[in-house]
Amino acid sequence: MLNNKKGIVLIASYIVIAVLTILGAAFVSRSISEMKIAEREKNSIQAFYIAEAGIDYALEELRDGVSSGQHGDDLNDSSGLIVGTYNSVWQRIGATSTWEITSSGFVGDTERRVHVELQPDTFARYLYFTDDEHYHWRWWRIPVWFVTGDALGGPLQTNSHFHVSGDPVFSDPSFHLPVKSEDSYITYMNGGRPINSTASSNPPRDNPDFQEGLRLGESRAPFPSKALDLRTAAVHDGLILTGPTTIVLRDDGSMDVTNPHQGLVNENMALPLNGALFVNGGDLTISGTLNGQLSVGTNRNIVIPDNIIYNNDPRVDPTSTDTLALIAERDTVISMGAPYDLEINASIMALGNSFTVENYWEGPAKGTLTVYGGIIQDERGPVGTFNASTNTKVSGYTKDYQYDTRLMTNPPPFYPTTGDYVIVSWEEE
Repeated sequence: MLNNKKGIVLIASYIVIAVLTILGAAFVSRSISEMKIAEREKNSIQAFYIAEAGIDYALEELRDGVSSGQHGDDLNDSSGLIVGTYNSVWQRIGATSTWEITSSGFVGDTERRVHVELQPDTFARYLYFTDDEHYHWRWWRIPVWFVTGDALGGPLQTNSHFHVSGDPVFSDPSFHLPVKSEDSYITYMNGGRPINSTASSNPPRDNPDFQEGLRLGESRAPFPSKALDLRTAAVHDGLILTGPTTIVLRDDGSMDVTNPHQGLVNENMALPLNGALFVNGGDLTISGTLNGQLSVGTNRNIVIPDNIIYNNDPRVDPTSTDTLALIAERDTVISMGAPYDLEINASIMALGNSFTVENYWEGPAKGTLTVYGGIIQDERGPVGTFNASTNTKVSGYTKDYQYDTRLMTNPPPFYPTTGDYVIVSWEEE
């Protein structure tokens, strides 16, 4: 009987040992599997970031003017050991203005592949940009102000510093970008005794509303002086005119052109095939309703005598494809006879000087200037005057400038570029 009990105990011990052995083996197997899974996950994450490094390399090559190519390289850790390898290929997509980059990252036997499409970044990315926030008249350098009642909604930047009086509003509801200034201060009117300050307000007199914040001391953005791409495009498949020219845009997709030098008097014609029109040796006067895509430029001034609007308003119909650029290599000027509460739908550039109102100092106040698109200028031009004590408008227009978000990735034809690129699509293959 005792021997039987010993046998039962011995068998039970074997069973326990066998179970423990099986559990131990299962635990070891599970640990090894989990280690392999963790290793694969680590390799996958590393391969993804290495593929992104290949995208960055190709983007730098594009910025340096290398329009196509292929490059592979190893990435090392801090001790010099190779972590993985990338291979990137970049090229233009056909005859479009879009480039593509495909980059593969390899770690061990793990591969991750990323594909992006890019377009040249243009100054149409800004609602408002200036190289200088002063207006130069004869030997005077006159500061130009944002004042109570002014409302700007979109990306803003200056290579100078802003002048603020009262309570203007700066917002960017679509991209949520802060207002940017190269100089590290703002000049506040301070009730008629201007002061410079690094603060975002000067209570109680000056309380601007920077809804997305303010960044001072930003890097300078290079500013162009000529519309070279537009000039070239106008010669090839566009329209180039000589001498003073007047254009009235029509909502049927045509335009009436008057140009005495070329014998044109209200000549109705289609918009240029490639959307490029340039005037040499004369001012360009333009107004009307645009149906289509058009960039107009001149090596002199652009004059705006009346409203310029889109046939299909993108604020009502987001599928609208109407886009307009007004690019002057000197000034863009709203004429004295322009109506009260003027509206301009366009991205406007004054490469040589300013966007301004003719005789802006003459009263009375003319209501609101609504710009839907953008204003980019070398030296900031005044659009009116105000009482520094009360911040009330004396002459010219109050500003309502709102960004057309389509222009970030779909600018008007042949718009001047910043030298950078903007990603329009990203996917992992």
